[in-house]
Amino acid sequence: MDLTAVREVVDGRSTLPWRPGDAWLAGGTTLFAEPRPGLRRLRDLSTHGWPPLSVTEDGIEIAATCTVAELLSFAEAPGAPWPAGRALIAACCRAFSSSFKIWNTATVGGNLCSALPAGPMVSLAVALRGACRVLGPDGGERAVPAEDFVIAPGVTALLPGELLRSVALPAAALAERSTMQRVSTHPWGRSVALVTGTRDAAGRLTVSVTAATTRPVSVSFRRPPSAAELTGCLAGKLTPGLLLEDVHGRADRRRHLTGLLAEEVRRELTEER
Repeated sequence: MDLTAVREVVDGRSTLPWRPGDAWLAGGTTLFAEPRPGLRRLRDLSTHGWPPLSVTEDGIEIAATCTVAELLSFAEAPGAPWPAGRALIAACCRAFSSSFKIWNTATVGGNLCSALPAGPMVSLAVALRGACRVLGPDGGERAVPAEDFVIAPGVTALLPGELLRSVALPAAALAERSTMQRVSTHPWGRSVALVTGTRDAAGRLTVSVTAATTRPVSVSFRRPPSAAELTGCLAGKLTPGLLLEDVHGRADRRRHLTGLLAEEVRRELTEER
């Protein structure tokens, strides 16, 4: 899709004041996917030259410009730290309903900022308790929990001119047992429901729901819940207005599938090893 209204593309490091009609450009796979008549100027983030991933003993910092292919390559690298967390990262990367070409162009930050309910990088960041590092046009910086970053379909916590710089995944979350369960209408289709789960060494179980909802939803238990406890807790969270309904699935079907997937997650993570 050509963005015919765009008049210029500028260096992402430019100090030009932010104005209506500006947009950040990373991979561009979402930006160029549909008409955007209001866009006038693109700010190219590739000029920053951020390293895709930074790994320390505290965890992983994923640059907003890191491509899905780069993230998947790290996740599947033999001998890298946090095998449990990397397995979940790889599963979320493979949840993309896209081609190999898109994997090598689409970015982690772009997927988060597009705020699509089925965005698997949203699922990943929420499941591993990510913190979104946000830069302001005045040079300020703030951290937004990944669970609070997506507010509604296509809407994020970013203010005009703000930029998602990176997502930090803490080592503690990466070390926990984790799993992902997903349903789509066909093998390479968009997720209709996606549920992740993590369990820490103390037994705390956290279940997170995306794709079926307009924004991420998480429930946490200090001890492993029974099937009835999990069902009841999710029922209270998944209110009618929160469940997504579109051409890919009705709200009642998404609720049903979410319940089935959540139970699979609970069983997998509460089995003693």
